[in-house]
Amino acid sequence: MEVLRHFSHEHPLIFNEERSHESEVYCNACGELVLGPRFSCMECGFHLDKNCAEAPDVMNHPFHRNHNLELKASSPYDEGSPLCGFCNNICWNFLYHCSCNFDFHTKCAFLSYKVLKNDFRELQHLVPIISSEGHSRELEKAQCVACQKSLLDSVYISPDYGFHLHKKCLELPREINHPCHRHHSLFLQFNSDHLPCQICQETQHEGLVYCCSICKFVLHTGCVSPPPIIEDPSTHEHPFTRCLKNQSFNCDACGTLGNYVSYNCLTCSLMVHKKCITLPRFIKSIWHDHPISHNYFVVDNECTTRDCGFCHEDVNMESGSYYCSKCKFIIHVNCALQDARWYYKIESKDTVNAMSAVGALDPSFFVTKMTKIGEEIINAEIKHFSHQHNLVLTDEVKDRMYCDGCSQLILTSFYGCLECDFFLHKYCAKLPKKKQVISLYHQDPLSLIPHCIFKCALCRFMRSGFAYKCEVYMCNDLICVRCAEIHLPYKSQGHKHPIHFYPQLNGLSCNACGGSTDGVSIYGCKTCSFAVHYQCILAPQIAWHKWDKHFLTLRYHEDNDYSRYHHCDICEEKRSPNTWFYHCAICDNSAHLHCVLGDYPFIKRGRTFITNDHQHTLISVQKAHHPKCCKCGEPCFDLALECLKEECKYISHWMCNSNYKILWKDSKNLV
Repeated sequence: MEVLRHFSHEHPLIFNEERSHESEVYCNACGELVLGPRFSCMECGFHLDKNCAEAPDVMNHPFHRNHNLELKASSPYDEGSPLCGFCNNICWNFLYHCSCNFDFHTKCAFLSYKVLKNDFRELQHLVPIISSEGHSRELEKAQCVACQKSLLDSVYISPDYGFHLHKKCLELPREINHPCHRHHSLFLQFNSDHLPCQICQETQHEGLVYCCSICKFVLHTGCVSPPPIIEDPSTHEHPFTRCLKNQSFNCDACGTLGNYVSYNCLTCSLMVHKKCITLPRFIKSIWHDHPISHNYFVVDNECTTRDCGFCHEDVNMESGSYYCSKCKFIIHVNCALQDARWYYKIESKDTVNAMSAVGALDPSFFVTKMTKIGEEIINAEIKHFSHQHNLVLTDEVKDRMYCDGCSQLILTSFYGCLECDFFLHKYCAKLPKKKQVISLYHQDPLSLIPHCIFKCALCRFMRSGFAYKCEVYMCNDLICVRCAEIHLPYKSQGHKHPIHFYPQLNGLSCNACGGSTDGVSIYGCKTCSFAVHYQCILAPQIAWHKWDKHFLTLRYHEDNDYSRYHHCDICEEKRSPNTWFYHCAICDNSAHLHCVLGDYPFIKRGRTFITNDHQHTLISVQKAHHPKCCKCGEPCFDLALECLKEECKYISHWMCNSNYKILWKDSKNLV
């Protein structure tokens, strides 16, 4: 009786040459059903397939030459199970592990150790060739384990090991000499150091590459013999010719350094990377409102800034970039294409023009009456999709009227309903029903939705009024109309230069409120060390507060340096002369931003609601005398909801209510 002492198990294992007839037996090393001889523990049902039991403790893997692989009975990592470097599936059972965090299933390691080490082509005799014609839908996503390309590229084989190989990849030589690296031979192996290919400049994390481990030189298998001429009329009108020489160059398409292989357009005197030949001519990026086009150079008088719209570093105007001539917006090619989720390709200039007309194809209102004033024809009356009655243009602005679109004060002519307290700024009335929003998570245009109470997914303010809604399945984000209109770069009256968006820029103080910018999104100007919180930049130019009977104007710096003027007339605390504040020129009062705006600056006052917390209709108010909340007993300093029935005497904090629903009717008829 043959007995095996194996490092992975505490008890001796007994050899059994016959297949089990009692039940299915699975190997604890590879996890597969044991169909042949095995070693088994008589005490606890531990089994090892004969091949797995005889697997060497240390293996010199032909596709991982840097270090030996050690056999492990479990994951060597504190958290999680590793992925196999060969088939890219999780290693649940035994694995071969390298100190550089490179791992193989035992079966995937056996394949190279027993077959590939002798002759890679031997697989062709063991496994039949499969044609990609008449493929199934599942096959469209399958990839060759060597080149990581689709199996539909050519005929392939599928051994019973959970991976696939193109026939052409089976026939790759194990060792080559290449004119781009004349010092050493290149060996076919895994790219365990995740080095970029020296020809296409891209990194292939999985699959096989040709590598010189001494010089850290890598070539993708598909880049070893790049085509001598490449033509792509959709991106450039002339052909590009290969120059295979070990010399550095600056790519005219993307502006970054290249080595070894360039492609040249002799007609236009261009020298580019191979991958840059197929750069899309037009794209729609999340970093800009309009489609942007690729240019090989931009002259100075066509651009007001050299700052990249993403990284905010200088753009070399003499090299390729993406550019919007309408807004003078410019961005590095690699910044624009950094993440496939941040842009999509536009096929032609006709499509670009069609995208600009999306709002016109689906207008948010129809004109029912026009009037001529002097030489100008104006829309005197409209039917807006958000309201049941026609809206009439008027310039009779009453005290403290708020727009039902953006919930901000109305100061100039507006559209109003003669039957309801419903008002829209002229600008808000013209908002498109579909809009592309600058956001990392929303590529598709968003839909305009009226009558909402929501928290904006970008600025995180509670809002009432219009919202742009993402209709992608399982998203349903709502974005306020103000955030939807913000462009990059942003022009603020509070700073002389255009300011850029930074997801994070630490070590500065907000020029608007004085708070820290660490760990939060800001708009800033690196040149001037200027920074403003994203929420602060949304502060309205004109505001109102119950403590002053006049409108307040946003100021960006203190004109009077006399220290006794630097205090807030609402909270009576000190106020920095270097931060933004609201000011009443008539009363000579000044106040902090938050003291004027409060916690809910974008909820329309005077709007009627129903909630689950009270049986009658409520109206949003901000009382001057601070009544006590009927729910928590604390004074209502900020936004509150008050019952329309005078005899009810109910009032509560906005935050003390739940499940708001707006009533879009005349508040005078609601009790």
